[in-house]
Amino acid sequence: MDNALPKAQNPLILRFHRLLDAFAKSDDERDFYLDRLEGFIFYVDLDKTQKELDDLDEEIVRNAARYCLIPKMTFYETKKFMEGFVNEKVYDIDTKEKLLDVIQSKDARENFLEFIYDHLTELEKWQQYYHERSRIRIIEWLRNEKIQFVFEEDLDLPRNIVEKLKKHLFDAKVQKDVASARESLLSKARTYYSNEALNPRPKRGRPPKQVAKVETELQVTPDIYIHVPPAIRLFLYLPDISSPSAVTFSARFDNEAQLLASLRGSSREKVDTKLEALSQRLESLRHLSSRLSKMEEIGIVEGEDRLLKAVSQVEEKAEKGILGVVKGFLPKGAEEAEKKPKETAKSAAVKKVTPIISKTKPKK
Repeated sequence: MDNALPKAQNPLILRFHRLLDAFAKSDDERDFYLDRLEGFIFYVDLDKTQKELDDLDEEIVRNAARYCLIPKMTFYETKKFMEGFVNEKVYDIDTKEKLLDVIQSKDARENFLEFIYDHLTELEKWQQYYHERSRIRIIEWLRNEKIQFVFEEDLDLPRNIVEKLKKHLFDAKVQKDVASARESLLSKARTYYSNEALNPRPKRGRPPKQVAKVETELQVTPDIYIHVPPAIRLFLYLPDISSPSAVTFSARFDNEAQLLASLRGSSREKVDTKLEALSQRLESLRHLSSRLSKMEEIGIVEGEDRLLKAVSQVEEKAEKGILGVVKGFLPKGAEEAEKKPKETAKSAAVKKVTPIISKTKPKK
């Protein structure tokens, strides 16, 4: 490292979620570096001009001790991440078997995420598992690099104090509030080098009540870097990550929005039946509304007349239909009786009296 550069007076304030994002995207085709002096991250973007890439390479070689190459996520590590989650956090047997099959398939990483995002009950568990395991991995790497640091997301200091700490990183003499904040930072930095940082203990006692998870927007201060070499300024990696879920396991997409857009556009995506049913109901309501508006134009009286006629026609058809069905089950005698004309009420009322024939013999 260049001896002319000053020395930081307090631990580096790093953004955990930005490091998490860089760890996920660092692979054989992409190089990410962390600066030991101020804590900024830069990315070797191959879309830059050859002159800019040559200047960057020269700067990295000249000050090799200043920049740390962020470890690349190998296929073996990604597979271990996914298998660890399935074995530790997935309890449904069918879901576990399907996920294990996905892990063994081609493009396992993206297919795994597609399956997880299609099963919301597993998505929250996956995000929590991924962040916890990645945090341990990042802390372990920073400890191996002998970097004194704190994560800005873990600080309880006021926003203006954190900004002052960044501005006066290299100043030996500072105001009392900054000096007090530096002591707090030193105390916090020691916790990352404790045994519990790499082996977090589960909390004891009764588990908290299950409440709806409310994801709050991260409150972080602006990036303030003083000694950034000109060759690196074009390659600074400064993504604005507003929520923890925005950092995905995907190496192909820059953020969660791009990942979700790709899943919606995929031919393998399942149609959301609830949304489809809701759309059909809305369409039927629109159709009914248009019919009702037409009835109002015709008029209430005329509408009632038409409604009564329609009801009478339906009843008449129903009656005929029922009689037709019943006749099919009647015996032939009953059918013939049905065919004969009915007697009038008047003729039916008059009864014929049969004459009494005397059984006595007539006298001679």
